[in-house]
Amino acid sequence: MKVDRSKFHITVACIGTALSFAVIAPKVSAEVAFHPSEKTSISLYGVLDMAKAYSSNQGGSSNIYTSQGSLTANRIGLLGSADLSADTQAMFRLESGFDAIAGKFGTPGYLFNRQALVGVSNKQYGTLSLGRQYTPYFHYTGALGLAPALTAATGAHPGDVDAMDATLRLNNSLTYTLPKLGGWQAGLQYGMDGATGRLSRGSTWSAAVRYDYQAFSWSAGYIGLHNIPERKAIATYANNAPINRGYNSADNSRILATAARHTSGERMVGLSYSNVQYRPDAATSLFKQTAVFNTVGLVSTYALTPSLTLAGGYSHTAEEARNGVRDPAHYHQFSAGQLYTLSKYVAFYAVQGYQTAGGETLGLVNGMSAIVDAVASVGDSQNGTPSSSPHQFVAMFGVRFTL
Repeated sequence: MKVDRSKFHITVACIGTALSFAVIAPKVSAEVAFHPSEKTSISLYGVLDMAKAYSSNQGGSSNIYTSQGSLTANRIGLLGSADLSADTQAMFRLESGFDAIAGKFGTPGYLFNRQALVGVSNKQYGTLSLGRQYTPYFHYTGALGLAPALTAATGAHPGDVDAMDATLRLNNSLTYTLPKLGGWQAGLQYGMDGATGRLSRGSTWSAAVRYDYQAFSWSAGYIGLHNIPERKAIATYANNAPINRGYNSADNSRILATAARHTSGERMVGLSYSNVQYRPDAATSLFKQTAVFNTVGLVSTYALTPSLTLAGGYSHTAEEARNGVRDPAHYHQFSAGQLYTLSKYVAFYAVQGYQTAGGETLGLVNGMSAIVDAVASVGDSQNGTPSSSPHQFVAMFGVRFTL
């Protein structure tokens, strides 16, 4: 019988390769399964928050409805890290907000609308991350503001005009976080437009610094949004509330804020200030002069028992007289909250907010700029359902599950 030597050699080679793989594979698979377990970590986390809510005025009528994320925004996420050396780690985070009432994504078109980033962290040189991220301004300055202590639903400054809540996230952004030095922390972020030949258009800058010493914490932060109508770098930006809707045709915006807290035993007291500017483009914007908003906020919490924490806050937001507005808008907001923690996984809460508005602001009527009376819109929860009058009261009672 004649043997085809080429086929015979190929067959022998295949058998040899298979046998070699069979001998080596157990060792390889054992190494792959063993070593990452020592050097890598992947954590699943999330929040489910549901409440019943009452609003005294939503477009002219009172309303009782189901609310979500009233204490902490609903989310699910993955956080992972891998040791590259004794001092260096690679890491990633994927975080998605969701609508628990309808069971859908929090932001249409986004799977991971809150965060999606990768990075490298070194104890000596700091952390470099790339992707969809919050700003250093939010992480350092916003963390000392009213929203984290009171909840943004009723405690965020009107319309979150100063982005101290979590409404601003940047696509295609590069963030460098410096290593901690004593009580100092700092971060710098650049959000890239991504368009060929025009790197600066639609770009965003953010920088912030924080200092902690014993019971005292202080932070200052900055955000610069450029060419907002072309903002490929910006995914979400707070310009949908009555307080600033008339300026959503702005070409760029500048936000500067500072906040401080003092904690003594069971009591915390905090103070914040922000200055926000909406700057027009002469050819495309629906307003002509730079619009300016100044906000002052006060917040305090008290741990009545290890399980029960009480919180209260006040903010005053005032618009400057520009763009034909002679009696500029001003907003007084009072907020309160009560949190009862059953365990590290379950908590019951109640939050309340009252806002009164006065004066005039720039609004949109049939797509055109017009001077309108200021109306109330409590926290972030009522941005899409503002009052038809200068007053609005909101109360919520709910439960939060934390994974």
